[in-house]
Amino acid sequence: MSALLEVSGVSVSFDGFKAINNLSIQVAEPELRAIIGPNGAGKTTFMDIVTGKTKPDEGYVIWGEKSVSLLGMSESQIAQAGIGRKFQKPTVFEAQTVRENITLALKNPRKPLDLLLNRAALDTEERVRAISDEIGLSDALDQTSGALSHGQKQWLEIGMLLAQDPRLLLVDEPAAGMSAVEREKTTDILVHAAKTRAVIVVEHDMDFVRRLNCKVTVLHQGSVLAEGSLDHVTKNKDVVDVYLGR
Repeated sequence: MSALLEVSGVSVSFDGFKAINNLSIQVAEPELRAIIGPNGAGKTTFMDIVTGKTKPDEGYVIWGEKSVSLLGMSESQIAQAGIGRKFQKPTVFEAQTVRENITLALKNPRKPLDLLLNRAALDTEERVRAISDEIGLSDALDQTSGALSHGQKQWLEIGMLLAQDPRLLLVDEPAAGMSAVEREKTTDILVHAAKTRAVIVVEHDMDFVRRLNCKVTVLHQGSVLAEGSLDHVTKNKDVVDVYLGR
């Protein structure tokens, strides 16, 4: 597997504080990756850099087979290039139904002939149904999104991102505030999504990370401290000292 995303030698400072310090990470497609680390390790700043919200002081961020630099692109251009981000707090259109939320998010390149033959409407319904099946909300398609549980809103937002057909999905602490059953379902959704794309999950819940059963990158002071399976990194003395031992 070749790298879909390559972050190399990236550093960024805020008011003299080095939030990211010579960070290098490669992510393949498809791949599921968990990023863990103490507060202030640089996890959110890493996602901010990949999505164009923050520009680094040095280093480069390369994307796709054509090795395009993301650093010269705006946030909207990066999103259009195939990078989707889910923040910790779900943001769905609460007055709209689940179906309407997914439909609004769909990436819809409609051809004139499709519109003429009503193919677009049929295709949209099929895609909405497939996504709602994937996120476990098929029975709630006509329910108002504001009436969903916290976990269901998280799943709907993941579904809205999947509707945009991203090649890379960045997910921030999806397990926060969820019940055990909801966390289990969320794991299944992310594992399934990562079969056809790259998915990076930033998380503190070690049980959740263990269920993801994927490669783990540990950040500390803006750099990679350790990388490998969860069992491998949790046996690393430095990881225990700076993160797990707290």
